[in-house]
Amino acid sequence: MNSFKQNLKYISLVCLAVVFTQCKTKSEKATANSEQSEIQENTEALHISTSEFGKLPSGEKITKYQLTNKHGMEVAIINYGGVITNLKVPDKNGAIEDVVLGFDSLEDYLIPPPYFGAIIGRYGNRIAGGKFAIDGEEYTLAQNDGKNHLHGGNKGFDKVVWEVKPIQEKDYLALQLSYTSKDMEEGYPGNLKTIVTYTLDNTNTLKVAYEATTDKKTVVNLTQHSYFNLSGDFSKTILDHQIMINADAFLPVDSSLIPTGEFKDVAGTPFDFRSSKVIGKEINTENEQLERGLGYDHCWVLNNQNNGQQLAATAYDPESGRIMEVFTDEPGIQFYTGNFLDGTLPAKGGGTYAKRTGFCLETQHYPDSPNQKEFPSVELKPGETYKTETSFKFSTK
Repeated sequence: MNSFKQNLKYISLVCLAVVFTQCKTKSEKATANSEQSEIQENTEALHISTSEFGKLPSGEKITKYQLTNKHGMEVAIINYGGVITNLKVPDKNGAIEDVVLGFDSLEDYLIPPPYFGAIIGRYGNRIAGGKFAIDGEEYTLAQNDGKNHLHGGNKGFDKVVWEVKPIQEKDYLALQLSYTSKDMEEGYPGNLKTIVTYTLDNTNTLKVAYEATTDKKTVVNLTQHSYFNLSGDFSKTILDHQIMINADAFLPVDSSLIPTGEFKDVAGTPFDFRSSKVIGKEINTENEQLERGLGYDHCWVLNNQNNGQQLAATAYDPESGRIMEVFTDEPGIQFYTGNFLDGTLPAKGGGTYAKRTGFCLETQHYPDSPNQKEFPSVELKPGETYKTETSFKFSTK
């Protein structure tokens, strides 16, 4: 009898184990199916497409990569210059429109400046006289902006073809762009290996991460040169946009737009954007600095430096309700109001770009830093890695 009871108990335990295992298996399958569905749903919402964007005179094909998130935000980037050709974001009514200046054809990007949407390097902004020295050795660069060097020279990073690696993950899309600038290219020392990664996620944030290494001491200052018009209408100026720049000081410039070395308090000047202010409010004020730049074309000294990613600036277009927040770990931001646009460049979709139809917020180290010891260093040594990141976050109100 005892034997029978023991056998019955054993059989019951086996049955329970089988039932538990089956339930667990079904549960695991359900979880796996749920996770797979979620991944598939996100994959369908987040996608990358490619298309040809013309050919260089050499016959090399240029590719456009379009990244789209689940909200319909789109960013289109070409491997020529790493240029952002289109950036489409919703307005307060949900209408998705392009908010960056650019061209419809590759041919227009092959014409010299204004650097629409491009990666700028090796050195963003100006270097006085096209010269700098490292450890007593002088290097001579192209003088492509009057007597000064601007944005990497005659063939900077905005005019080269980058290798591109598309990346698609559950919650984001990315394009990893790579380019090696050879020793003495455009006059800069060292073989500079550069990686720029554009990342789009479902928070309507576009991140731009920069990395570089060198085999010889050199200088580096990379930035992104998109011109924004948050109205989505390129026939309108940006003078009614509201701008905030988190900076207590800016860098005054000489007549050739090279910083004088002074850190000037923005208080009581047209350069005070610590509280959000309409761009056009004081842009035509009688002021020597505004006259030299033909408007705003200066570098602001950002607050809270050396504390990682910080809110550097915001831009707001009241009519469309679009807001752009700029976060960065860089010490400076160049605010430029499209002063040199003159109606001669063709606009996307027709028309031309008139004066002040776009603005730039270029995160960077200060202009002419290689020649100004009081500025944060831009030198990169072998064994070091240059790393910086800027985010553009879009929303509405």
